[in-house]
Amino acid sequence: MSVNSFANTQKYNDLYANASYNVNTSHPLITSSQEYLYYKKYISIHSEDRDILKYPNSAEFEIELPEDYLNVSTLRLSQWTFPANYNAFSITNDNINFSFRIKNPYNPSEFGVLDVYNYRIFQALFNSNSTPYGFQIEEGFYNPNQIATELTNKFNYVVTTTIINYFETQITLYPSEGWDITLAEFLENGGYNRFIIVYNIVSLKLWFGNRADGFELLNETVLISDVLTDNFCIPGRKRLPDASNYGLSGYLGLPKTNQEATNIVDLSNKASFSNIKGKPIPRFYYGDVTPGDDGYWLLPLNLSGCEVYWIEATWKLNIMGEPYLYMDITGNNCIDETKPYNITSFTLETNKTNGVVDSAFAKMSVPATPLSQWYDRESSPYKLYYPPAERIRKLKFKIRYHNGKLANFGTFNYSFMLEFTLLLPQILRKTTSQIIS
Repeated sequence: MSVNSFANTQKYNDLYANASYNVNTSHPLITSSQEYLYYKKYISIHSEDRDILKYPNSAEFEIELPEDYLNVSTLRLSQWTFPANYNAFSITNDNINFSFRIKNPYNPSEFGVLDVYNYRIFQALFNSNSTPYGFQIEEGFYNPNQIATELTNKFNYVVTTTIINYFETQITLYPSEGWDITLAEFLENGGYNRFIIVYNIVSLKLWFGNRADGFELLNETVLISDVLTDNFCIPGRKRLPDASNYGLSGYLGLPKTNQEATNIVDLSNKASFSNIKGKPIPRFYYGDVTPGDDGYWLLPLNLSGCEVYWIEATWKLNIMGEPYLYMDITGNNCIDETKPYNITSFTLETNKTNGVVDSAFAKMSVPATPLSQWYDRESSPYKLYYPPAERIRKLKFKIRYHNGKLANFGTFNYSFMLEFTLLLPQILRKTTSQIIS
């Protein structure tokens, strides 16, 4: 730098250094404080307030909050009220289908008896013994005696329908052989009524019985159909592998394998059974199953050589359905959840868990029976945001079971309340106290 340039720069600095400026302002900068006001904000959400056209199933919907919730520190399910009139048995729960087969129908000719009516019933049953009988129970909630009655009626109904169809076919093929008389007699006798299913109120188990025909419960059919049918095409029906409640058979206390009915010939402990006319039969000693039967719930038909067949359920009857509900809030889940073990390449080749991190937002218990219309509890888990969430305006909810199936509340509405913990930034304040004497 030249001598002249240095002199000019020094003159410039001296000029502005001695200048006087106006630094007064009506908008002074306020020092930011690291202190926050901690307070809670609540919102009540009702399922009927959703867009019903977009979300027809109330178990899954999105809703816009009435205002922006800023600096959210935690989010918690504070209170909830859900309808208790749920279906423990339904199509979406995949537990209303059942099938069985009559393997050894009673044949009077084996005992040298000329009985045209019962022989033709034998023909109808024998003609269809390779085809399973299938039915669905009605959707809803049952008590033990109701499920036993429902099963008895459905077992007999599907067999009655099959026999009627067989008789009508024979009438068409052989109109002069009296099949119409046999059909009229069959209908007059009330159709097929040899199945009896009862509930043992002491052991809490179902017993399946037949007064004349050997049968087999096809428990494996549910597992096969779950894989081969449209199980994943029905909304809300997709589920995780379940080792406990596998279809209706699992709820009835039956194993996953097929079960063939027991006959007196197969008994090794005949002495422990009651006897009617020298034949051992199952009996309940605690009292009557139907008034006046003295516990003899399964008696053979009054036919020569007729024997009874029965199956005792392996485990106790389960009519309660799923014990818990889970609430998912997209992007806000805070509960890790285990998943049923299943044999896959992942579980076989690694030693890691197949559980899910942040799988749900809240977990709610389901009451044992829908005796009242509504039930409610409190929930303690909460979602922590660190740092605080800047803004929350929309939330998407899903109410499901542990196996992934959506809950089905039908047309009943429900409500729950969310608790937001908000942090409000505070301005730094200094207070001076002066005591005047």
